[in-house]
Amino acid sequence: MTDANEPDSSDDTTGDSNSKIVRVLQRYELVGLGDELVEYWTDEATERKSLRELADYFNRELLARVLRDASVDTLDGEQANLYRLLTDESVSSGAAVQATNRLEQQGIDVDRLTADFVSRQAIHTYLTSYRDVSYSSSDDDPVETETTNVRRLRRRMTTIVESKIERLRNTGHITLGAFNVLIDVRVLCEDCGAQYQVTELFDRGGCECTTDSSDR
Repeated sequence: MTDANEPDSSDDTTGDSNSKIVRVLQRYELVGLGDELVEYWTDEATERKSLRELADYFNRELLARVLRDASVDTLDGEQANLYRLLTDESVSSGAAVQATNRLEQQGIDVDRLTADFVSRQAIHTYLTSYRDVSYSSSDDDPVETETTNVRRLRRRMTTIVESKIERLRNTGHITLGAFNVLIDVRVLCEDCGAQYQVTELFDRGGCECTTDSSDR
């Protein structure tokens, strides 16, 4: 077993190409997961995840990917229990060995898998050194903050949709040449009938209703 939230010798202390997170993302083709880490860490205080929670989230997503690649079927809640058996120091050695044996029988290299689990320190290094982001609880402009959040969500959605299209195309389920994914989220005011892209609405400070009311 390994405590996924404790630093180990394989966790990085510098960013850029030495980031363990980057290496794992690329090795397992975890498309969009890096953007999710950024989003969850910089979200509003009531929604954001701590570095420990992000490490657990990352590792669970990694485990899920390995199980899918090995065509291992799991029941509801079973993946979470497997992660606990592999990482929780309070788990008995017998239960941990049983979980390891089951995965190895499915062709999964458990030693490699657990070595690729990351700690909260690796998450912090990736976010601050590689992605150059930080979390601040200062009184930022809420419009600017939400504009950034919407743009980040749009990039994430674009990445996810692109990956799904490419997967279907590469497996021969659809035919498609070179393509671009365009994500256009619009807001329609049912009172005045005006329609805007979300960031445009934020930039102008409201819809036609605002203009009409100011003229009265």
